This record gives sequence, structure tokens and C-alpha cells, in this order.
Amino acid sequence: MTAVAAERAAVPSRAGRALVLRLGPLSLRWRVRTLVVGAGLVLAMLALLVVAVSVGARSVAPGEVVLALLGVDTGGSSFIVRELRLPRALCAVGVGAALGMSGALFQTVVRNPLGSPELIGFTQGASAGAVAGIVLAGATGAALAGSALAGGFVAAVVVYLGAFRRGLLGTRLVLVGIGVGAMLNAVTWWLLTRAELTQAQVASAWLVGSLNARSWDHVWLVVVVLAVLAPACLAVAPWLRMIDLGEDAASALGVPVRRAQLVLVVLGVALCALGVAVAGPVPFIALVAPQVSRRLVRGTGLALAPSALTGALLLLAADVVAQHALPVAMPVGVATGVVGGVYLAWVLSREGRRR
Repeated sequence: MTAVAAERAAVPSRAGRALVLRLGPLSLRWRVRTLVVGAGLVLAMLALLVVAVSVGARSVAPGEVVLALLGVDTGGSSFIVRELRLPRALCAVGVGAALGMSGALFQTVVRNPLGSPELIGFTQGASAGAVAGIVLAGATGAALAGSALAGGFVAAVVVYLGAFRRGLLGTRLVLVGIGVGAMLNAVTWWLLTRAELTQAQVASAWLVGSLNARSWDHVWLVVVVLAVLAPACLAVAPWLRMIDLGEDAASALGVPVRRAQLVLVVLGVALCALGVAVAGPVPFIALVAPQVSRRLVRGTGLALAPSALTGALLLLAADVVAQHALPVAMPVGVATGVVGGVYLAWVLSREGRRR
């Protein structure tokens, strides 16, 4: 049996104190502030999860919610919590995490805070693929997810080939992506004009971005896909820090920049397509979450785990607000669109002042 030695030591660094975990030949280094922020985000998300399944047409006491989550049968409350409200809340957490990681990957590749999948055409590709699946084949469930994934990857290939000139420059990728996204939007609306009335209603409701009527089937889809993609993202996380320094510096440090960019784009598109397949094109979570997490951890680059936790918390909070805090309940995509639009205006204004 191989002996595994673990050693933990708190060491100072220029970016703050860090915790180093050594397991034999492997060594993991975590900034203490990142761990504290991550723990805070997890606690906030758990508290908000209890709130999300407590409130509604019939309120459930937090104690009954906790018992239901622990598997204790509390009568009608258990059905409301486990079958009606918990799947929706878990879908919000999973989709938000996927979009947060997707945004961090794209913003690192393009080295631009505007490099989110909905602004550079990948969300529109996934949306066009999903609408094509609904209109042309009546796709639902896994078939809908597959069509969204296919649409996202077709858009990614077109944008990647259009923007690639001896490497990927952030500004060129954003401009090509905006153009491709506009064309894909036109394709989506053309498909809607060719659809039957019922199909058009389903697709239009889905295009708003909503978590209504999400079930355990959607939850398991999110769990399975994230179980594959999240470890792959963490495996390439060291590339993010080096690419964030610039292509020349990353190459000097031994990073295969072209291959790394391609892998990061593929993972980002897959995560974005997962979110679109489950909840529709929910806007601005992928744009906002990485930047919010960056300010929370005060790091020099975009970290995947804090971005995922921030995305999950933001989407869950937006869904609670959209359902219960407004005079009229509305799809979560409307709430994130309003808040995200304000954030985008602030980012553009700040970039304009810098120049």
C-alpha cells in the first residue's frame, strides 16, 4: 500500500497567506481569502436554498424544510419541498454554477470582462440549436440538451475559425462573436415563424429563460454533465492563471497556448449549452459572476470555483426575487436581464473613462 503523506502549512505570499496541501507528489495551494470567501458563498447558498423551498403559495417552516431535506417524512410538506420546489432550486444552483464557470473560461481566453458566452455568440448558437430541436423534431429532455449542445458547438467553430489569426485576440473574438450571434438570432426567429402555434409558444416561453416546472430529470441531467465537466475544468485551471498573464508569458512558462485556448473554449461552450438546455438563455450570469467573484477574492485572475459558487448564488437569488419579491411573478431570465443590463452599462462606462 502506497503511503500517502499529507502536510499542511500556512505560508505567506505576495497575494496573501496561502494554505498548501501536499499529498505525496501532488501539491495544492489555496489562498486563505479564497477559502474563506468560498465557505461564505456556500453558507449563503445553503441559507438561500432553505428560503427558496420555504416560501410560496403555502409556506413551509424552515424546520420542516430541513427535516424534509434530511429525508424525514413530514406529510404534505415533504411533497412540496422535495417534488415541487427543491428540483427548481437545485436546477438554479447547477445552471448558475455552469454559467459562472463558462464565463470565467471565456473571459480568460479573450482577456476581456465582456467575453461572456451570450455576448460572443455561443448562447445564441445553443438557443438556435434548441429551438431547431423543438420546432423541427419536437425535442424535449435529453434530445433538447443535445440539440442545444450541437448548436453551441457549431457557433463555437464558426466564431473560432473567424477570429483565429495566429492566435485568438480578445477584441477580434468579441467582434466576430457579436456578428455571429446576430445572425443566429435571425435564424432563431425565422424558425419561430415556420413553427406551429403550439411549438412557437413552447419555444418562445423557453427563450425568455425560465426555471418553471423543472423536475428531478433536469436535476440529474445537470448533475451528470457537471460531474464530467467540472473536474475537467479544474484540471485545466492552472492554464487560466498563466494565460491571464498573456500568450507570450504563458508560452514561456510551457503552456501550449493554442491547444489550451481550444480546450477552454470547448469546455466553456459545453457548460453554456448545459445551462441553455436546462433553463433557456438566462442572460448575464456568465458575464457578472466571474467579475463579482474576482472582487470578492481580490485575486489577480479569474478562479473557477469562486466563479461557480457566485453564479449559483446569483441565479438562485434572482429566481427567488423573480418568484416572490415582485408584484407579479416573472421568469428568472427577465430579472437577470434587468440587473445584468445595469451591470453591463456600468462596465462599458468604466471602460470608456479608462480610455
